[in-house]
Amino acid sequence: MCGIAGMLGHADQTMASSMASCLSHRGPDGSGVFSEQLESGGVAFGNARLSIVDIAGSSQPIGSDHGAVLIQNGEIYNHVKLRAQSASYPWRTSGDSEAILAMHRTASQSTRGSPGNPAEAHVEWVSKLDGIWAFALWDPSRRELVLSRDSMGVKPLVRTLLPDGTLLFASEVKAFHAHPDFRAEPDVDALAVRLAYEYPLDRTTLFKGVVQVGQGTIETWSLDAQGRGLLTGVARYSRDIVAPQGEWDPSTQASVLLDSFRSGLEDRLMSDVPVGIVLSGGLDSSMVAALAHQAAESTGKPVPECWTVADSEDNPDFRAAELVAQHHELKHHTKIMGENAFWRGLPRFAWSGEDLDITVLFWQSLFKEMSGHVTVGLCGQGADELHAGYTRYRDLTRHARLISKRLSLAQGLDHSSLEHGPGQPWEDTTIAPDSHFRDLTCALQFEIDRGQLSNFQLRLADRHSMAYGLEVRVPFLSSQHRAEANRLPMGWKLSADSEKMALREAAALTELPEQIVRRPKLPAGTATTPSLLGALMDELTPHALEWAKGYGRLSDQLSDQPDMAIGMRLFHSIHLTDDPQSRASKPLMDLLEDVGDWPV
Repeated sequence: MCGIAGMLGHADQTMASSMASCLSHRGPDGSGVFSEQLESGGVAFGNARLSIVDIAGSSQPIGSDHGAVLIQNGEIYNHVKLRAQSASYPWRTSGDSEAILAMHRTASQSTRGSPGNPAEAHVEWVSKLDGIWAFALWDPSRRELVLSRDSMGVKPLVRTLLPDGTLLFASEVKAFHAHPDFRAEPDVDALAVRLAYEYPLDRTTLFKGVVQVGQGTIETWSLDAQGRGLLTGVARYSRDIVAPQGEWDPSTQASVLLDSFRSGLEDRLMSDVPVGIVLSGGLDSSMVAALAHQAAESTGKPVPECWTVADSEDNPDFRAAELVAQHHELKHHTKIMGENAFWRGLPRFAWSGEDLDITVLFWQSLFKEMSGHVTVGLCGQGADELHAGYTRYRDLTRHARLISKRLSLAQGLDHSSLEHGPGQPWEDTTIAPDSHFRDLTCALQFEIDRGQLSNFQLRLADRHSMAYGLEVRVPFLSSQHRAEANRLPMGWKLSADSEKMALREAAALTELPEQIVRRPKLPAGTATTPSLLGALMDELTPHALEWAKGYGRLSDQLSDQPDMAIGMRLFHSIHLTDDPQSRASKPLMDLLEDVGDWPV
């Protein structure tokens, strides 16, 4: 697990190192650089390492005897299996990252690829990897840079082209600030859609000209005659399809569903450092806790301890978490957030998140507490997207109307002008929600494909855990469990009076208390810190409505969503500057009041 950064074009090692230094929070355990200059242009990598597997021996960048060089953020869970299949490879480490180089070497020894799309040449070998990753691999023999993200987008990778054609890429946008030619500007269209849907769509970020490498995607880049970065190919190697089957019998298939989750949980205990559990008290994290002893025994790892934060010991989530930990005899660390938590914590939260959300500040307190004891955390994210856990799924027509209303408030949003297609910010120009939410199958497919999971839930977990040098893993998103969940009939995901019904049948096969198995889903932010969030909004909403007026095309949307107006003000004050990290150390009201002109 790391922070990675690099450049292709007018590249130099010192700049790559500076970019990686901006990500030192992601990798406090070491750093490394690599560069190669060609007759036209060059490539440079920087890495900030968080040591989890092969602590002493897997420093990055990692080279191979076939000349390729790799930087990777993430974990390859099946690396032991891949090692056994590649016995002839001259392994230099005992870590998981080197499996990527081994797979690339095997593929590079054979004739491969389509001349029209070089990225297709990498689909077969990348498809053999099972894990979470964002990686950059330089192949000097082909003068080719390969960028890739894992199939669900658990780990981030963003890129931008500078005016001189140099490609910059990194785990977080803040790394780009190290380059003097990068200017952080808002992407107003992406912001308008984010305000409507509550998450960015597709490969957009909130920054103009900054694009995500897509989930389940490979990109290939080369240098043109002038030494500029050139995108030569884009290929999808993985895409989940929600394909419900007609029958599901809980008496026989609930155990299969549970086993698929257990298998993913066992894989995610792969670590040479301590592992903990994010225990919210909801069904999903409680299932992680319920299987902790069994998974640890199966893998020969210590039983993980649990962490919970809330605004009060009387909070229902807090009480439920205590019940689960006690019932399963798990060591339980708890923290009650102070009444000034939002006032003190929001600046850093906004800096870490690179987004507008202010409601889930509890993530910050939780991960800060965990990072003092463990380096890896297991959480329950992904279950709601796979098993239809959100309340909006009960009335998709109403949800579509809400999004349509918010889009109608966005001034000057021209769908037809959006840059779309492979490698572009937008998947397509279909932004209106009606077709996306016509039924539950369509809604689940849309949200997995276009951002609810990768651009919101997983981004939250990654940015706010890595802000404290903590890696979060998501057992529900294992390939085994996703395959089982995608086959479930919709009637076993949502009914008139319950959600995640098949998952609850699986949970009932564990030793979880019945009241936890049947406990309804509650929204994370408002459920965990309702009093603290409510007090903040009571005081700042009048100011937020005034601030909203200064945001041009976005003003009406922000007036309709005061919490987003506060988030926009923070985003503007911190990220649309030359030095976001130093801005994040200022008091909240100073940031909210000291904001320059909106640059659009």
